[in-house]
Amino acid sequence: MKMIYRILSFVILISTTTLSFSQGNPTARYEIDAKRIGVNPLDKDALPRSREFIRLDSTYYVGYMFEGIYKSDKSSDYLGFKNSIPSLKKAFVLLQKDYGKDLKGIFNSPQNYMQSMNKYVDFLQITNTLKECYDNIEMPDSVIWVLNVFSGYNFPKDHLGSNTTRAWTYHRNRFFTSEKFSFLKNSVEENEKAAFEYCYYALEKIDVNKTKNDMWFGPGQAESDRMGVYHYLALLHCYNKNYDSSEYYYQRLAQNGAVSWNNYGNEKHELGEFAVALEYLNRDKYKYQQKILKEPFYFVPMLNVYSGRTKDAMALCKEAIINSGSTPGFGWYNIALARSYMYDGQLDSAEYTIQKAADFKEIHIGTTLTQSQYDFTINLLKLQLNERKIALVKFENKGWWYSPSALYDIAALKFGKMLLQYVVINQMAANPERNRTVYDLFCGESTTTFDEAFYLIKDFSPSYFVKKYENYQQTDNRKNLQRYFKLFTYQMQWMNGDEDKAFDGYKQMVKEVLLDTAHERLFLGRLYEGLAKGYKDDGNDRDQNFYANALYEEYPQLLPFSGITIPMKLVTSGVIDENTNTAVKELKRCKVNWVNEADGNTPIAQVSFVKKGDQYEATVSVKSGSNLPMVLNERMLFKNAEGVGKELALRLFGKSGAMVFERRDAGN
Repeated sequence: MKMIYRILSFVILISTTTLSFSQGNPTARYEIDAKRIGVNPLDKDALPRSREFIRLDSTYYVGYMFEGIYKSDKSSDYLGFKNSIPSLKKAFVLLQKDYGKDLKGIFNSPQNYMQSMNKYVDFLQITNTLKECYDNIEMPDSVIWVLNVFSGYNFPKDHLGSNTTRAWTYHRNRFFTSEKFSFLKNSVEENEKAAFEYCYYALEKIDVNKTKNDMWFGPGQAESDRMGVYHYLALLHCYNKNYDSSEYYYQRLAQNGAVSWNNYGNEKHELGEFAVALEYLNRDKYKYQQKILKEPFYFVPMLNVYSGRTKDAMALCKEAIINSGSTPGFGWYNIALARSYMYDGQLDSAEYTIQKAADFKEIHIGTTLTQSQYDFTINLLKLQLNERKIALVKFENKGWWYSPSALYDIAALKFGKMLLQYVVINQMAANPERNRTVYDLFCGESTTTFDEAFYLIKDFSPSYFVKKYENYQQTDNRKNLQRYFKLFTYQMQWMNGDEDKAFDGYKQMVKEVLLDTAHERLFLGRLYEGLAKGYKDDGNDRDQNFYANALYEEYPQLLPFSGITIPMKLVTSGVIDENTNTAVKELKRCKVNWVNEADGNTPIAQVSFVKKGDQYEATVSVKSGSNLPMVLNERMLFKNAEGVGKELALRLFGKSGAMVFERRDAGN
């Protein structure tokens, strides 16, 4: 809305002459038009001005326009946008009632244009703002109504992009049917077809009106309008897996300086070109200043998780949260932060953060991401978090099956898992595009990772998904993702009880896989995890330890939750007293194969204790079996030793956290 205002506001300044006062109070309207000169509807003076204008003439649209635009600009939640609509709708109706005939003939002659251009600009601002308010509170049927009214004027130049906005509205609501919103078709495919048709109709209108618009707006205007259509065609073709066509339009947009690097980055993400995706998404991180979801701050942390850069992911999410406050995007950034915490091993922080997202009333502005995706992503992360908490109980007490408290915690967590699975599977069953946004992996319209998709499907009919991902290897033309479809096939075979077949697949894959190791460490971690489990079942301790160390070097935070036991040599130094002995004993009860001698597959951990007043400082460093520095001088302060050993064990595996240790509650 701000962009429309800035682009067109110069027209208002050109002329304040020759106004039609055939309706209402001509004297009052003259006064209102004089007083509004130099007052921007976004300024702090706009609201008192609007009340003054309404008091002068309550039948004139200007007061309601100022009030509605001001309220909309200051809104950042559902209630704010909803409260903006009555004023905007009244302005929308009143302007057309008094000046609709003038607007229809505005481009018939220069005289008509000069007489009505300020009304035309106002009409564009009101229409655009009203449409955005309806869109922001998920009322797409009203969005279509506004666009239909606007299109009825048949202006030769579509300043609002009404046809592409229709295309966007069909695409954004593609998973609904006419039963929910009357303008929609009755399947995802039909809605996508309608979106394409509106884009092609927009191109047709640009060509039909080119000669007339060149006269009014100068040569080159048509190419600029085409770029607006290409933007949506690129998105639509990517979603529909027409990647050559999508690439064509993104290239055209880039050549003309009109590309959304954020969207282009998401296309590269979908194609498995992760380094390029990261580069493009980073270009748009600080581009948008409006109160909207800035998608790079959601998707860049996801790519950082793939790369094992969980600290970078957390830092970026926290930056976005601080900058956004409780405005649109806050919930999505908290989801991204919860994911980053979880893959860093900080389960308590992940749980707290994902609940913040669940409690926040997000509105989805400037994105195709929707509330149903928001809820689904939260529940899927909660499901994965639940499984990690079960694994953590087992990791922190290698004799957990003899511990009544551990058994109780595991039983409670498993019951919670059943409830979460019920919720998630019902959300999936109600999602008509689950094949595209979940099973396909890396879909640009998806809000979950490939690893989260595994946590979703692994307990539901693995034999079905074995066949599904074997089929993807034959039918999906994204060559960079073939290894992911193979990985999923082997993971599903393992879950289906075909461990030998899965193990053979893992062994073959590790010989032939070629990948971007800097950006696909999560993939490598899952591959090495599969190999370590396979060699363990095979009774081959040497190779099991080799791949356990390989997993440690690629993605150490995965190990405590993998069920894999890695050999590790522990060296302690510094203060030795009751508290430090308690911490070390607790550490040694964790599920690690503590050894006295190290070989090429054995990480060496050093923990040093220093007493400072009534506090202790533990400093942790670890080198992998290949002598790579994995943890370097990680410091932690504590007073009470209870729980310290468990925390130190996680920090040996790359988990970060607060310097001052506070004991986690049981089960967290």
